[in-house]
Amino acid sequence: MKKIVNWLTGLLKDEKGTPSSKRFIGIVSGLSLCVALFINLFTEHPVEMGLINAVTALAFGALGLASVDKIWAKGHGSNSELPNE
Repeated sequence: MKKIVNWLTGLLKDEKGTPSSKRFIGIVSGLSLCVALFINLFTEHPVEMGLINAVTALAFGALGLASVDKIWAKGHGSNSELPNE
């Protein structure tokens, strides 16, 4: 059980080990989208496409920004290791 909790908390941390709000928002919006679409299968009131598109854009945007930050952090870290001339 402790391994699962450590894995879940690791999902919400960036490469430096600090909590990442972008990852949290991306994961929560992705899960809420999945739940909304699953509930939509069993109800007579369909979910509006505008809402689905907005939550999808939020999830992809937040998780994409978290990935871009991770890539830029690696590139920035490698530049700082160059010797001074």
